[in-house]
Amino acid sequence: EYFVIKGTKLWDGQTLYDLYKKAYMPWEWHYELKELAEKLGLVWFSSPFDFSAIDFLEKLNCPAYKIASFEIVDIPLIEYAAKTKKPLIISTGIARLDDIQEALDACKRQNNFEVILLKCVSDYPTDYEDINLLTLKNMAETFDCLVGLSDHSKGIEVPVAAVTLGAKLVEKHFILSRNIDTPDKEFSLTPDEFKEMVRAIRNVEKALGKVTYELTERQKKARKLARSLFVVKDVKKGETFTLENVRSIRPADGLPPKYLKLILGKKAKKDIKKGTPLSWELIDF
Repeated sequence: EYFVIKGTKLWDGQTLYDLYKKAYMPWEWHYELKELAEKLGLVWFSSPFDFSAIDFLEKLNCPAYKIASFEIVDIPLIEYAAKTKKPLIISTGIARLDDIQEALDACKRQNNFEVILLKCVSDYPTDYEDINLLTLKNMAETFDCLVGLSDHSKGIEVPVAAVTLGAKLVEKHFILSRNIDTPDKEFSLTPDEFKEMVRAIRNVEKALGKVTYELTERQKKARKLARSLFVVKDVKKGETFTLENVRSIRPADGLPPKYLKLILGKKAKKDIKKGTPLSWELIDF
């Protein structure tokens, strides 16, 4: 009874053994996947679940290790991975604050400070209202480390939003087709969806930019379309400027509208035709 899953949306009634038998990555796949990733210029890594898996991955010169959410309480496993001095990616899907701190302390005891924490909710698929992305910034400040997102919601909105809040890494499940019967197909992205997520994140990264009030060259040109003061009726020399013959309209060839109150009641220095941008030379002070 201890090993039967209860209280989940997708896997109730299954044993942990049966679930992970379907979900685990066969060790022999690593050779081909490593070769393909390196050929494509991709960084590959894997999630070990015991010491023997780390030993195996070390023989493949695995460049980093991902500690899954349910293993964050396995301090001996984290210490063993940290001993390799490789970067560690630690998910926090079931973790309390003290669990996260203990995991980080385990890494520090091995003089491994290359750790990124992933905000995560171990509920599959995750409801949007349970994700609490605003925790990302607090997590980065509280633990003084890089943060990212391990996402199990449907769609791509949550990863894209996470990037705006400081996520430096996004983990998302991947499936070639939802016609394939896998335990995670309900919250995995197809190739087209994954590509769209990456495209959206890269665009958002560009859009985040920097804090600046400087205008781009295009904005400077756009200012030509701003409002300014124009004479909107023919005005004779000596005639008074009023709201009937001076208005704030586009484009920006006349005086700025902020001078309207100053100009009202003043007189024209000469005859002015309708449609003329108002300038100081036309006003008799």
